[in-house]
Amino acid sequence: MKRILLTGAVAFLLISWKPIPPIITIDGYTFRDLNGNGKLDRYEDERLSVDDRIDDLISKMTDDEKAGLLIGTGMPGFNGLTPVAGAIEGKVPGAAGGTCAIPRLGIPEVIVADGPAGLRIKPIRKDAKGTFYCTAFPVGTALASTWNTSLLEEVGKAMGQEVKEYGVDALLAPALNIMRNPLCGRNFEYYSEDPLIAGKMAVAIVNGVQSNGVGTSIKHYAANNQETNRLSINEHIDERTMREIYLRGFEIAVKESQPWTVMSSYNLINGTYTSARKDLLTDILRDEWGFKGMVMTDWFGGYAGFAALQGGTSNVVQQLSAGNDLLMPGLPAQKKAILDGMKDGSLPKEVVNTDLRRILTFVLRSPAMAKYAYSNHPDLKGHANITRRAAAEGMVLLKNDGQLLPYTNQTKEIATFGVTSYNFIAGGTGSGDVNEAYTVSLIDGLSNAGYKVDQELKKLYVPYVKHALYQDSLRRAKEGLLALPERMKEMNVDKALVDKKAASAALAIITIGRNSGEGGDRKVNEDFNLAADEVALIENVTAAFHAKGKKVVVILNIGGVIETASWKDKPDAILLSWQPGQEGGNSVADIFSGQVNPSGRLTMTFPVKYEETPSAKNWLGTPADNPTDVTYEEGIYVGYRYFNTKNIPVSYPFGFGGSYTTFAYSDLKVDKDKLTVAVTVKNTGRVAGKEVVQLYLAAPHNTIDKPAAELKAFAKTKVLKPGEREVLTLQLQTRDLASFIEAQQAWVAEPGKYTVKIGSSSLDIHQQADFTLDDALIVEKVHKAFEK
Repeated sequence: MKRILLTGAVAFLLISWKPIPPIITIDGYTFRDLNGNGKLDRYEDERLSVDDRIDDLISKMTDDEKAGLLIGTGMPGFNGLTPVAGAIEGKVPGAAGGTCAIPRLGIPEVIVADGPAGLRIKPIRKDAKGTFYCTAFPVGTALASTWNTSLLEEVGKAMGQEVKEYGVDALLAPALNIMRNPLCGRNFEYYSEDPLIAGKMAVAIVNGVQSNGVGTSIKHYAANNQETNRLSINEHIDERTMREIYLRGFEIAVKESQPWTVMSSYNLINGTYTSARKDLLTDILRDEWGFKGMVMTDWFGGYAGFAALQGGTSNVVQQLSAGNDLLMPGLPAQKKAILDGMKDGSLPKEVVNTDLRRILTFVLRSPAMAKYAYSNHPDLKGHANITRRAAAEGMVLLKNDGQLLPYTNQTKEIATFGVTSYNFIAGGTGSGDVNEAYTVSLIDGLSNAGYKVDQELKKLYVPYVKHALYQDSLRRAKEGLLALPERMKEMNVDKALVDKKAASAALAIITIGRNSGEGGDRKVNEDFNLAADEVALIENVTAAFHAKGKKVVVILNIGGVIETASWKDKPDAILLSWQPGQEGGNSVADIFSGQVNPSGRLTMTFPVKYEETPSAKNWLGTPADNPTDVTYEEGIYVGYRYFNTKNIPVSYPFGFGGSYTTFAYSDLKVDKDKLTVAVTVKNTGRVAGKEVVQLYLAAPHNTIDKPAAELKAFAKTKVLKPGEREVLTLQLQTRDLASFIEAQQAWVAEPGKYTVKIGSSSLDIHQQADFTLDDALIVEKVHKAFEK
């Protein structure tokens, strides 16, 4: 029997697969003959290290091949986007792009595709029968609200299986930018206003996806916090703010999961595009954090891509020299500039070879390189079950007066109001969208669970919604992929009909919906704030039903924060369902019925008024009509760090969420030397449930100002039965005590008293304990960065 030797980065993908001909046999070992020349070239010899093989590959490449590999294969026209000249559709229609194949060396095209809520590809292919639907998972806000990293790793595994079985090599996800402002159009893709949550959730998704032997691309590195003028906005941010808020989540993700790739963002920071900042892409990402993978631009991102789109000259040297290895999606002007730079010496050979090594490492570990025989048949049924479970666990019970929920009366009809009840929103638009086979609406979910939905209202709403969706589809088809969603106006339900339903129905549900997407930001009026038609609907329904002694539940089918303070006293219960993916209606019914006890907690603050948001006064930047510059005047005081430190009342605080049971905390123990914190949680209610334990740390502030307290660790209990206890141990790191002090260019833990606060939200602290650090501790010295 011939021996097959498989080592290096490719081996783990090939162990269970037979080599694909042509093959050659030398000394009893069988190798793939990638170039078909009948000889064993060094790069084909899997007994050698990956570095040796890649060096041999580079030595055999022409300058034209090198330039081609440093850019993507272009972006084919799809969904209304204008195609780039020479763009290659690739083997997976609807994918975002890929790397250039070099057939004579046996190097395949490697395919990358969006996105954060599941794989985004076309469901129909010209050369294949059937459909290629993907699972629409809950959006980022919903997933993060679970505070359950084990569950998110399951979601990641499911996403990665679809990536691999549909022939894609890397998923352009997760997105973990900070929610600086509630109006960012892509907040639904992101996880939190807090970098610890953002980083830990990203780690879980990356580890889950990459367990399938496919890659991820964490994005958008860094500070992609608005969509308005995103290709050119210049953000003025000090180094402390960058390191403590906008980089910290990426640092956690890189150190704890090593994503295959990182995607640089569109924006400039202090006058330089992120894709051209050596301090960001090399000094910090690689030298400080130890990132081993490849960096790619966002599509048309950075000066080179933007200039080429505008018909200008393409200066790629700064990007490639900074550590941005791959320019996506790839433009002819960029290739010419690379060849010119290689010829005249402005693009040094060492820079080109360094970037090529990282790209080739990515290629060599890909399923495409292993010639993986993808099935086109991922486990969509199993993944639907995972998304249903994840969505339910991420839902947040904001209000539940008189323990109205769970609601178990299935003998009488429920009057369901609001257009979104009949058109449930699975997820946002743009690259964060998914072509799923179906979305379970709220009324379908309730019906599936055995509840009786009022048929008269259904007969009125369904045709109204159908017509509105048709009209909107015409608009979106005309505007293309990045057409921004528009709010569907509420149907006018006259008072007589509302009164009739208040007399006949047992309960009313009102669903309020919001959607947003890539390419534009949200507005204050009729988006963050409810529109007049929505306010009237809530007032009319609650007044009529309360007059009859009946109750009203509001479901918030939204992707980001909205105003709630002015109307939340009217309904009896409020359930924040987020945009919960394709099984959304079923997930809501699971919470509604009590099959699942809500355990979601907010990962962002709901302010009383938008104007009280710390970034509101400089949001989008100046000039107001067409901003070119924006200054992050609030610094590190984002979200709860601002509200809690300044003692500004909020509608719902960071970390908040209700349950159908109650929990008690006891026996807090802090080990100063090991930096461990242990606490006992007991279910003191009548039903089983999970609790999210949140650790906040208040630190001394002798040298620099600091927030009142910051989230430093969290954990979620198992399902605790009534009376059951669990001891949770949370681990701190020395770095958690430190703040970044620019004058010392270091992370420094100041001497003095530190207070550990354990709670169920940032404002609901149950136990606390102090410990003292006698001397200042320099935790880490770092590079100087972000100079203008």
